Order: sequence, then C-alpha cells, then structure tokens
Amino acid sequence: MEAVDVTKLSSKGQVVIPMDVRMTLGLETGARFVVYGQGDTVILKRIGKPSREEGRRLLADSRALARKSGLKKPALAAAISRVQGSR
Repeated sequence: MEAVDVTKLSSKGQVVIPMDVRMTLGLETGARFVVYGQGDTVILKRIGKPSREEGRRLLADSRALARKSGLKKPALAAAISRVQGSR
C-alpha cells in the first residue's frame, strides 16, 4: 500500500507526517526513524523490531556470510567478549 502527500519543514527543523500516511503505514506516536539524505532526497526508515521471518532471514544471511569469510566459533566468541567488556 502506498501513501503520498505533501508536507513542509518547520523553523525548528520538524516535519509533520500527514495523517493519511501515518494511518496507512501504521505509525504511532514515538515511532523512531533513521534519516538518510542525499542530494535533494530525504528518506525516513522506521526503526523497529524485525518480524520473525525477517529475523530468520537476517540470521541465515549472517551465517552464510560468516561461513564464506571463514569465521569460526572461537573467533566469534572472542569478538563478543571484547564488545561486552567494552560496555
């Protein structure tokens, strides 16, 4: 489903997402976005918990990439330990 509308930038740098777009996309108050800009284009990508299917796909892709790069479990465990220790 696609929703298109026009909005404007406020003096505070805020952009209102029109109600019909919010409703179509199921956006609620407090939704968080990544903002990407290039040239004259601005893209808002909602940040959210991936669906179960997306999670499975991401995990499968990650495993395939790890196998392809030759990453072994001990090296992965050491990297995780280093990241957890730096918190």
